[in-house]
Amino acid sequence: MLDQISSPTLLLNEQICRNNLKKMADKAKRNGMKLVPHFKTAQSQQIGEWAKEYGIREITVSSIKMAEYFCGQGWDNIHIAFPFNPRETKKINDLAKDQSLSVQLINVAVTEKLAMELENPLGFFIEIDAGYGRTGVAVTDFELIEGIMRMAKKTDKLKFKGFYIHAGHSYYEKDIEKLYDQTRAALNMLKNKYRSEYPELVTRTGDTPGCSVIENFGDIDEMGPGNFVFYDLMQVNLGSCKREDIAVALAVPVVDIHLGRKEILVHGGGVHLAKDVLTEPDGSKNFGEVVFLNENGWEIPSERSFLKSISQEHGLIKASDELLAKVKVGDLLGILPIHSCMTADCMGAYLSLNGQIVDHVEGH
Repeated sequence: MLDQISSPTLLLNEQICRNNLKKMADKAKRNGMKLVPHFKTAQSQQIGEWAKEYGIREITVSSIKMAEYFCGQGWDNIHIAFPFNPRETKKINDLAKDQSLSVQLINVAVTEKLAMELENPLGFFIEIDAGYGRTGVAVTDFELIEGIMRMAKKTDKLKFKGFYIHAGHSYYEKDIEKLYDQTRAALNMLKNKYRSEYPELVTRTGDTPGCSVIENFGDIDEMGPGNFVFYDLMQVNLGSCKREDIAVALAVPVVDIHLGRKEILVHGGGVHLAKDVLTEPDGSKNFGEVVFLNENGWEIPSERSFLKSISQEHGLIKASDELLAKVKVGDLLGILPIHSCMTADCMGAYLSLNGQIVDHVEGH
C-alpha cells in the first residue's frame, strides 16, 4: 500500500473508524438515544455503509451539496444542520421529491419563504443557542420560537421535528459536565413546554467532546456528533479520546533532513492539513504529530515529533532523536491531524490500508 504513495495522501484505518462508530452507537443505545452522526467529518458514502452496520439509519450533513451526495443511498432521513439559506429553496424542493430531509430554522423570514414556496414535505428543527453564541434562537426567546412554529403551520409541507443544540463551547470550556447541565436543562424545558402541542417532538444534541465523555444525557432523545468517526489531536487534547483512536493520518514524503537543527522537511502543508493548530507547553505551535507508517497502519512513537510550521505545500517537523535515527530522505511519515474534518475536506479522498480509494464528497 505504501509503495503506491508519491505525494501527500490521507490514510484511513477502517478498523479504528469502525471501532469509533460502534462505540458511539453502543453509547447511544445504552442511553436510549438515536445516533444521527454528522457526516461533515467523513463526507463519504462508503463510510456511510459501514455506519449502517451499527444500526445507524439517519445522518446529518452541513450543506445542500453534501445532502445531495448522500441522497439515494437508503437513508431514512438526512438532516442539514446549518441555518437554512433561503436562496437554496429550489434545490431543497428538488431533493425532497425523493429523499426525506430536514433543515434548521432560526428566524421567521426563512420559515415564511419555505411556507410559501415548498412543493414537497420538509422536516425542520429549531436550532437553540444555550450559551455557545454562534447561531440559534436564544433558549428563552419563546416569542421567536412560537413565531417560527406559527409560520410553519401555514403550509402542510413543513413538519416541526423538535429542538437542536450544538454545544460547541465544549471545545474550549473545561467543565463539560456543567455545560451539559445547561444543555439538558434547556432541552428538557423546551420539550415540556411544547410537548402537549407537538407530542412527537424530539430533542437532539451534537458535539463530539460532550457525546464522548458525558454519561448522563437526561431525557435528550438523539445525539449527532461528527468528529468521533475519525477523532483527531484536538479531541485528544480535550480528553475525548486517545491517540490510538485517531482513524486518519496524512502520509507525507520526506524531502530534506537537517540533523544539526533537528528538523525534517516534508511535502505536506496547509493545502493538505488546513492550518488548525495546538499550542505546546513552551508556546510553540503544533500543526500535527508524527507517526511511523507500516503496511498495517501506523505506530505512535515513544518520543513525540510534530510539525512546528507549515506553509502552502511545506511542513517542517521538530524531530526527536528517535525519529532522526530512523528516517531518511524519500521515506514516508504519517501526520496525525489537529482537525480531521478540515484535513479530510482538503484532501477529498482516502486511501484505505488495503490500497483502495475511499470516496469523499469533495473528490466526487
